[in-house]
Amino acid sequence: MCRNRLTRERFSATLDGMKPEPEPINPAQLVELSLQVIARAKFPMLATVDEDQARLRPVSPVKNDGFTIYVASFRGSNKTHEIEDCPKVEMCYLDEGHDQVRITGVAEQVTDPQVVQAIWDANPLLRQFLGTIDNPEFILYKVTPHRVRFMREWALEYHEVDIASTPSLQR
Repeated sequence: MCRNRLTRERFSATLDGMKPEPEPINPAQLVELSLQVIARAKFPMLATVDEDQARLRPVSPVKNDGFTIYVASFRGSNKTHEIEDCPKVEMCYLDEGHDQVRITGVAEQVTDPQVVQAIWDANPLLRQFLGTIDNPEFILYKVTPHRVRFMREWALEYHEVDIASTPSLQR
């Protein structure tokens, strides 16, 4: 079992006087701020679980609809096997200003041929890399969010983003 020996209180006390003060956040702007980070951060990190070990890798989402993220993969990849075994995932977007958005959710394979075709048609790099939509290695995942958190650089405090009231946004 992993143990965190440095408590948040001790960590904050260590940083007293050194910690920069982030800009205040208007809670009404959390959805907009979070979506801006997602738009700016081109290669978020995707965390999965491999038996009892966390695994993290950069991914290149092929579509996002608000906080619902679509990621292509290879059927034979470790990522695919890990998601099959445990579909609980987390994505972390970090922009150039070090603001971050964390999306905790569940990844599921997209089987709707219209959705797969629309994403395929909109992604020339995907077509170039895989050649054909019928490539047996091509698999598409949809990450449905259960929790979204936003944090300003150095704030050391996450803000919960109200995804229940967030309309589906095409980005």
